Amino acid sequence: MQYFIGISPPKNFSSGVSGFRKKWLNSQIDEAVEPHITLKAQGGLTPDESWIEDVRKACQKIEPFEVMIGGTAFFGEDVLYLQVDSLELTKLHERLVKAIKPSDEMIAQYFELDQFVPHLTLAKTSYGLSVQQLKEMAQLANEELKIYRFKAESIRIYQENGSGAYRKYMDIPLGIQQS
Repeated sequence: MQYFIGISPPKNFSSGVSGFRKKWLNSQIDEAVEPHITLKAQGGLTPDESWIEDVRKACQKIEPFEVMIGGTAFFGEDVLYLQVDSLELTKLHERLVKAIKPSDEMIAQYFELDQFVPHLTLAKTSYGLSVQQLKEMAQLANEELKIYRFKAESIRIYQENGSGAYRKYMDIPLGIQQS
């Protein structure tokens, strides 16, 4: 089993992103995972789940915070994403990496810490779209997907289901002391 950690935006925004993605008939990203802001990649998230308690403790120390999503950008030519702006989100990412302690190789492999770019992936060529379609999608997204702000109150752990798709495994609240 593989895992990653993200923040799931409110349902109304996520539904809008999914609807937007479905305008491209070949897009398969919604079958792979729901719209989310990537917070911590797979590195160090082991099948024994020993890291979950460390994640809970890290989340207790971060109060809910504001997040702004808006504007498109690319990772290379193959990944189109919406930019995410939140200083607290970056701090939470760093806190999670320190709590989970992935190897330096995994930190580099998954673009964490100094290489971390908060984002919400709109589409990838590996999920059925061409580079040209991504460019068209970016232009339309800048017109149709308005800047969106919300308060992040929890994080979501996603688990791979055995067929390459990731589904919600559990949500962990921010800033709440748990007994």
